[in-house]
Amino acid sequence: MAPMDLSSYPPPLRVDALGAPLLPRLLLEATMSRTGMFDGAWWPRSRHVQAELPDLVTALTAHLGSVLRIGLDTVAWDEVPRTVTVDGRVIRINWFPGCDWTISLTRGFQDHFLLLVVPPATDAATASAAMAGASTQRNHRTSAQLLAPVHSAGGRVASQD
Repeated sequence: MAPMDLSSYPPPLRVDALGAPLLPRLLLEATMSRTGMFDGAWWPRSRHVQAELPDLVTALTAHLGSVLRIGLDTVAWDEVPRTVTVDGRVIRINWFPGCDWTISLTRGFQDHFLLLVVPPATDAATASAAMAGASTQRNHRTSAQLLAPVHSAGGRVASQD
């Protein structure tokens, strides 16, 4: 029997310049009352969904339980796969063009969480304000309204890879 190559398992941790783990920039509505349009917001560091999703799913699983399926906007990401593997579990990805910077996470039948996705190249002040707005109880602003400063600065935000 040939030895298995485990050099990429588990996936290497992404770290900052000082070697600290990069945790997902995620803000959830504190009460999880599910009374608003969004249940929180996520600010990924790049448009590379295969690099970004595992960290998000790991963090959300700790707070919400297992994520079974993900729905996201294909326009917002580079090279969207059909599945992503997180902690040995394969999670299906549904593609929805034109979802206006949102991501839907499914835990079970009829149990969906909707997060605002702040474009990666957004400046910190705008990202913070959008994330705070999406994670307040009874929020009813759309992604376009929450991200208005991003769009008014010249339309779609470019990647900062």
